[in-house]
Amino acid sequence: MVSIKDIAKKAGVSISTVSYALNGSDKVTDETSTKILAAAKELNYVPNAAARSLKKRESKIIGAFLTDFKGDVYGELLGGMKEVCNAQGYDLIVCSGKQSHRMLPEKMIDGAIILDQTFTSEELVRYADRNSKIVVLDRELGHPNINQVLLDNKAGATLATEYLVDKGYKKIYVVTGPDGSFDSMQRMKAVKLVADRNEDMEWIEIAGDFMKSGGERAADQIRREYTQPVGVFCLNDEMAIGLCDRLSDTELQIGKHVHLIGFDNIELARYMQPRLATIDYSKRKWGALAAEQLLKIIAGDKVENERIYVSLVDGDSVTRSAHSHTHE
Repeated sequence: MVSIKDIAKKAGVSISTVSYALNGSDKVTDETSTKILAAAKELNYVPNAAARSLKKRESKIIGAFLTDFKGDVYGELLGGMKEVCNAQGYDLIVCSGKQSHRMLPEKMIDGAIILDQTFTSEELVRYADRNSKIVVLDRELGHPNINQVLLDNKAGATLATEYLVDKGYKKIYVVTGPDGSFDSMQRMKAVKLVADRNEDMEWIEIAGDFMKSGGERAADQIRREYTQPVGVFCLNDEMAIGLCDRLSDTELQIGKHVHLIGFDNIELARYMQPRLATIDYSKRKWGALAAEQLLKIIAGDKVENERIYVSLVDGDSVTRSAHSHTHE
């Protein structure tokens, strides 16, 4: 097998000059390039396609790794990613499940956006060490090949929890997300800080799952324990909707007995009666920013970690407690 080393020797130039010439780079003068190509031809040099593609391999495809595609949040998020990718000449594929993790080390994609807790952080760091370009939406990792675009979960959960406290509720239920969910853990940290500042209140944590079923189970528990109006913070809207559905055929009314706030401001929340109080952010922007950051890393540009801004949306699912002495 003739290598580029042999060509360099024959043409009397450096190996990198041969490499530039064979790749058609304009860093080499036409004269030198002609000499090198003649030497290559004379030695019957056949470029090794596999070696070449390893060096310059680009699939122009970005992978988005999600645990789940159902629900309002994911559709908007992917829409934002796709827009940015397409505008810059990349395609977006959506992956889920263990087998698809191979796409990173096998370089079938140019980079990945991760919102999927089936990836361990060690695994992601290992890929990044091998030069995979990654943007994470669901964890904090320090690595030059990994950028994070995180939702400001703490600010959102603080707004939601303080909203219930300010409305005068002394007993507050918090329905959490599934075990191991970064968003759920971050939101709970903020809830606990507010709880520590308000010692005269009763806080009850209910394990949920970010799905309607979690909200339904929470509704059953709240109904069993009900004695006076309570505040409820569901860590996502999906569970809040499940909770409303389950209570709709009971004597407990939302906004009268059960004062409910969610998180995500999904489209359905806008049409609920009473309107669901919740935490809003742009899912589209989150996806778009994640894709922008990833394409910058791939291009070798410097990037900073970003946070997605959140705000509180008022709703009649929470009204002021009759026992509250706060003056408006």
